[in-house]
Amino acid sequence: MELKLNNGDYVPDAESCSGFLTVTGIDETVQRALYKLTVRRGSFPFYPDLGSRLWLLGREKRSARDSAARQYVAEALSDENGISVSDVLVTEQADSLSVHVKLVLEDTVRELTVEV
Repeated sequence: MELKLNNGDYVPDAESCSGFLTVTGIDETVQRALYKLTVRRGSFPFYPDLGSRLWLLGREKRSARDSAARQYVAEALSDENGISVSDVLVTEQADSLSVHVKLVLEDTVRELTVEV
């Protein structure tokens, strides 16, 4: 069971007012993948391999961003069994980058977007 995230924040459980919403099954796996893509790799000293290096995309040349993003996503999700990445696309906003990731889990396609 994983806690549900929305825009980097845990989602409160409105019914109980004392906790947070949780997800299970495929949604749990997707939530864990989103967490790993959002967290900066190396930011937890006891888990140096947790997270991604997507935050470095702004340093890459525009022509190399999609390739680098694929590499960073694969690296962040390398220990997740049952997940395959079918597509990664970087789009540029006015002051940020968006990384769109298509995941395949048990014959189900899920799309994630990570703002960098």
